[in-house]
Amino acid sequence: MINGIWLSIFLMGILTGSYQFIFMGHDAILSQLVNALFDAAKSGVEITIGLLGILCLWLGLLNIAKEAGMVDWLARRLTPLFRTLMPEIPEGHPAIGAMALNFAANILGLDNAATPMGLKAMKELQTLNPNKERATNAQIMFLVINASSITLLPVSIFMFRAQQGASDPTSVFIPILLATTASTLTGILSTALMQRISLFNKSFLLFVGTLVGIIGGLIVYLHHLPSAEMVQQSSVIGHLILVVVITTFLVTGWAKKVPVYETFVEGAKEGFQIAITILPFLIAMLAAIAVFRASGALDFLLDGIRYLVELAGLDSDFIPALPTALIKPFSGSGARAMMIETMQHYGANSFPAFVSSVIQGSTETTLYVVALYYGSVGIKQVRHTIGCGLLADLAGVLAGIWVSYWFFA
Repeated sequence: MINGIWLSIFLMGILTGSYQFIFMGHDAILSQLVNALFDAAKSGVEITIGLLGILCLWLGLLNIAKEAGMVDWLARRLTPLFRTLMPEIPEGHPAIGAMALNFAANILGLDNAATPMGLKAMKELQTLNPNKERATNAQIMFLVINASSITLLPVSIFMFRAQQGASDPTSVFIPILLATTASTLTGILSTALMQRISLFNKSFLLFVGTLVGIIGGLIVYLHHLPSAEMVQQSSVIGHLILVVVITTFLVTGWAKKVPVYETFVEGAKEGFQIAITILPFLIAMLAAIAVFRASGALDFLLDGIRYLVELAGLDSDFIPALPTALIKPFSGSGARAMMIETMQHYGANSFPAFVSSVIQGSTETTLYVVALYYGSVGIKQVRHTIGCGLLADLAGVLAGIWVSYWFFA
């Protein structure tokens, strides 16, 4: 799937550039395309170098949290919720523990730990599946929640914003938290509706009540503040939460007698490896997007969407951030490259960059997740998985745009 997306972006850019060269007499377009390719390659290397230090820092801290048992603790807290959302799973089945660990790792931003545990959870759920090629209700609910962006610490977005020169890289933290809450609740509720699951029980109501209470209280508090002060206060809250989280990781590790320094170093080594690993993928996507923009194809697409939005009487300042939303269901690396390209083109402190960052943090690579997880167990009939997953993504995009106007416009 990603091969087709990457090739399509490249070819549309080349075809648009060729049209301008042949039929419009735009002789400079060829040099613009070539220069865009070389600039993209250079930019990819610079971004990766800028990420090295921040990646090593955060993955070192997360490794301490993992060794201190914080992921396991969070997994145990989530188990009652799974029993509500997936009632057909027998009590004590291994799938519950695997799913809990997967979600706990996702919430803490431990992507490398989340994917293996997610694949294990899918295999455990497949043992309960009477029709091995047709997704069960439990498998669908598990995937939709996975595809609704449940990461509450979007550190990678902070890192890219910092690398691109944002004056306050974590200013998107509270907006992302609000938008991703909308996407996750939409995914759960739509799937429960399709499966006719009753959510009126203690575990789910406690979960939703706590979540809505926290988010609602935050909204009420921020709503009465002037615009500039609201942004400043949300930034302070975001910084405070991150400081508390980091302190909790360190103190818990020390209390559990984890060798915090050595554990940090081991995690930091992984950060270095990840930064090097993403370099070719980042350059590939940045190159395709650079050609797409330099040829004028991206501007043509966005102008068409802007025309329709303005025709409806709506503000169109968010339009430059839409490429991130359009590519995210298909490719995480593609959406990340679009977010970075938006920051580079409009500035890391611009409104489009802010919206793009919030959308990136509140949506997920739904089609990729479905292909990966279902493909690992040979499921071909996905039923309502994609519909509910894409609905959750749409909720994240719309909430992200609305929250961005509230905080930043």
